[in-house]
Amino acid sequence: MIKDKVAIITGASSGIGFATALALSKAGAKVAIGARRTEKLAELESKIKENNGEVYSQKLDVTKNDECKSFVNKVLEKWGSVDILVNNAGVMPLSFVKNLKIDEWDQMIDVNIKGVLYCTGAVVSHMLEKQSGHIVNISSVAGRIVFPAGSVYCATKHAITAFSEGLREELSVRKNIRVTCIEPGVVATELTNTITDESLKGFVENAKKMQVLQADDIANAILYAVESPSHVNVNEILIRPTTQDR
Repeated sequence: MIKDKVAIITGASSGIGFATALALSKAGAKVAIGARRTEKLAELESKIKENNGEVYSQKLDVTKNDECKSFVNKVLEKWGSVDILVNNAGVMPLSFVKNLKIDEWDQMIDVNIKGVLYCTGAVVSHMLEKQSGHIVNISSVAGRIVFPAGSVYCATKHAITAFSEGLREELSVRKNIRVTCIEPGVVATELTNTITDESLKGFVENAKKMQVLQADDIANAILYAVESPSHVNVNEILIRPTTQDR
């Protein structure tokens, strides 16, 4: 059970992060929500408070290590603990390498990889000190397979899948800190809005026609992992729409 536990969710302004914050709050957790879009955070904060949940929100850019540390420190000052970290913030501006969208490559590396490292680094000392905690990293089916136009994005998600396993080996057996890697297939979120490569218009339209997963489906998977008994370490959850072939 996660009642009264403290959970941090990054990228909480929409999609999976938004749904996860609501799900964990309804299960009784105190939730700290961070994202760049403060107006969306305010909307989420209001929803949580309407359900009599406890919430703390702060503007957060996960590409800035100082902001990640400041966020965690504020949560520790407020509630004295961080029990769950959901590293959800991510971007997916798919493009073919030949189109040299280097700024977008940098953005994916900064958000999808460095953001996870920075937020994990901000909580790990606290979790080690109390010999407990749960780190949930949002990877992707792209962390298992590679596809054209996804070379850099897939590389970032392969990195998160590998990082999650490394964390598990380092922290779970020795320090009682559980690690879960969530690997969604196609989900109805704002991720495709970041795609600027014109040659991928058809890909985006086809994805919209599929009966895709909803953000709540992923939130429920996360809830299952964090609510599992303490002796159970749910290491990976790969979850695709029924109609998705790869």
